[in-house]
Amino acid sequence: MFRLIQSSRARPAARSHLLLLCSQSLSGRPQAAARSASHARHASTDASSSSSDIRATLMAELKNAMKTKDTVKSITIRSVLSEVYAADKAASGTASPSAIVGILRKAASRRADSAAEFAKASRPDLAEKEQHEAAILQAFLPPLLPEADIDRVLREIVASPAISEAVAKGPPQKALGQVFKAFYAQVDKSSVDPDLVRQRAQALLASAK
Repeated sequence: MFRLIQSSRARPAARSHLLLLCSQSLSGRPQAAARSASHARHASTDASSSSSDIRATLMAELKNAMKTKDTVKSITIRSVLSEVYAADKAASGTASPSAIVGILRKAASRRADSAAEFAKASRPDLAEKEQHEAAILQAFLPPLLPEADIDRVLREIVASPAISEAVAKGPPQKALGQVFKAFYAQVDKSSVDPDLVRQRAQALLASAK
């Protein structure tokens, strides 16, 4: 009998303890969600600012290359920075991060093209040098926008009333300029491969006719 009374008295205490645990668990969920959202915001900020400090990164890497006496790397970075300074002068101020990324992409592409030409000319030594310089520059570049994302933006533009009307009135390729204008109003030119954008735009316009 005594044990039964003890058991019945213990149950409210156990229920109270259980309710307390549930309350703590539920109160912790919003905090966890807030922490998760905060991490997501920080990740988004980091991704969006990846190209904003590219000038500082180039300068820092140039100093490191000079300290370690990496002649090829220091010469390669100096050559790009000279183009950046020319862009500063042309802009009557400071070239934008987007412009600097564009300069880097073109410089890396030129070296990759040169490497291919030297390889064709049976000059593996010069081809290797150009490939090495291209790799140095590519390491500074943010990733390009995936083809799927390019297609998504282009499809929305091609389906818009203005472009649909232009395609209906004449050859689809005549609307190409309008498509590019609308596309680059939404997408940073330095974040895409222009040749790929052209190819996909032409294909989508041809299929829209």
